[in-house]
Amino acid sequence: MFYCILKSGKPMAVIKHLLPKMPYLSFHFSFFLFSTLLVMSVIPPRAAASSSCIVDDRTYSTTPLVSFLQRLQSEALKTLGPSSFDPKFYVDLPLKKDLSLTEAAFWKLPRVKGIIPENHLHRFLEAYFDDAGDDMVYTEPEDFVPEPVEFLPKVFNPKVRVWALEVHSLWKNLSRRVSDNVKKYPERHTLLPLPEPVIIPGSRFREVYYWDSYWIIRGLLVSKMYDTAKAIVNNLVWLVDAYGHVLNGARVYYANRSQPPLLSSMVMEIYTRTGDLEFVRKSLPSLMKEYTFWISGIHKVMIRDLHGHKHSLSRYYARWNKPRPESATIDEESASKFLNDSDKEAFYREVASTAETGWDFSSRWMSNSFDLSTLSTTSIVPVDLNTYLYKVEVDIAFFAQQLGDIKTYEKFFKASKARQFAIRSIFWNAEMNQWLDYWIRSNDCEDVHQFEARNQNDRIFASNFIPMWNWKHSSGENSIMVERILESFQKSGLLRGAGIVTSLSNNGQQWDFPNGWSPLQHIIIEGLSNSGSKAAWELAQDIAVRWIRTNYAAYNTTGAMHEKYDVEGCGKVGGGGEYKPQTGFGWSNGVLLALLEEFGWPFDKDIECRS
Repeated sequence: MFYCILKSGKPMAVIKHLLPKMPYLSFHFSFFLFSTLLVMSVIPPRAAASSSCIVDDRTYSTTPLVSFLQRLQSEALKTLGPSSFDPKFYVDLPLKKDLSLTEAAFWKLPRVKGIIPENHLHRFLEAYFDDAGDDMVYTEPEDFVPEPVEFLPKVFNPKVRVWALEVHSLWKNLSRRVSDNVKKYPERHTLLPLPEPVIIPGSRFREVYYWDSYWIIRGLLVSKMYDTAKAIVNNLVWLVDAYGHVLNGARVYYANRSQPPLLSSMVMEIYTRTGDLEFVRKSLPSLMKEYTFWISGIHKVMIRDLHGHKHSLSRYYARWNKPRPESATIDEESASKFLNDSDKEAFYREVASTAETGWDFSSRWMSNSFDLSTLSTTSIVPVDLNTYLYKVEVDIAFFAQQLGDIKTYEKFFKASKARQFAIRSIFWNAEMNQWLDYWIRSNDCEDVHQFEARNQNDRIFASNFIPMWNWKHSSGENSIMVERILESFQKSGLLRGAGIVTSLSNNGQQWDFPNGWSPLQHIIIEGLSNSGSKAAWELAQDIAVRWIRTNYAAYNTTGAMHEKYDVEGCGKVGGGGEYKPQTGFGWSNGVLLALLEEFGWPFDKDIECRS
């Protein structure tokens, strides 16, 4: 099926109401010099897009196994009811027998008023399925040692050091490999047959996930577990080679979408620690293949700025227009307010595309912050996605230069310069001193969208400061810009007692107030720390201390590291969203260790929460 490049059905009047007109100011970030004149002199106008706005957005087809497991999920909900029901459990179940035999037994189950009795359902599950997660088996990481040499040399407080070693030891708990049965009987599993061991996030997240892996790797590198880190990247590279992109997670039902593109950053972090150029050489072709996925087809958006320059930017857009298999019963309930199938399909596409952002779910993607049915993700050009892609371009240029591939270096250096110019032109807002997502019109079929300042989303999100992650400053003019951005951040309301809140909208979604997430803390802290400003570095340290303290307090209370935290109070665990709070937890462990490595903890500094 073919659709117009923009097909969300959201009324533009709502978007215009939310996005008042604001001017923008030029900026220049990352390791290149900050100079508007320089940028504009070296970046020529981009070539126009093709003459047609019709693009191929055919959806992925599901598999017979996933279709059956979704039916089982639906029937189980009828039997067990919604209390404590996790739909993902059912699509993760490994079959003991062939699908045809399992389906035949399922249809023979007795039903009372259309509902399978609970005892019959349980007996069926025991007879025909292994438990969810049984196809990921524990494996001892070969490079794990209880206390690595020169582990966290800046941490002098004995209480903090003991805790950090306990968090370090959690890598063993989260280490898995795909069972031999998956490779022998792939048709019985939704799990993909990854070739090497992985670190999983934890709890219901029983498989490797894309953007989680970046912060897991950051922690593994602190733990000197270089081989484990490389194995994770090798698995993600395997996914790129098999599917053309890194999947959201290593399940067949995630094939329709990706997650924030951080694979090149993983390779860069490993190379920086190990100097392994052969590892880079093997990874580079897959990095370039993934890059093509993000800059072409349905992900590509062309915008003409106020000076007539055309910019190629990217958006999230899942190839899916059905309920997400892992949350099908939830999505079907959410879509029940739509009266026709085409509206439901459009909504399902927005839901899956929002899952691709990693921020599932948030008011950031809604035209009405309190109504999930107004998700408009495919009509948004996100500042963070394009920041990540800028880093991909810089990384690939660097790797190509190291490998002596001058042609590739020049291509990606030029692409990075073009994207930084686009980020300045389209996302920067001079009145707010922030970078804002840009909304494109929902009902047009334009090849190139004309920039209008009113289409910048001026609501406050942590993502408004993510471009700081890739920039460095040194000149006096740059210092002034840093001061302005620093002041903007401090006045934004995002900094709370226990860290950075995701947004200011308290609507019950997990990527909104009052939740703080490890990845966002880390990105903004690193951006502040690397800005060249003493005041910004001190603020980065302050945020790190707040985040470390709240992690410690929650760990002491619950005995676990958590997926997210409520930053309104020290030691409070986050909530909201469509599933129960999760523990483990891969990226929280990684960010904690990375922050302790960067900032340390003095002997006489108290780790307990302050009243």
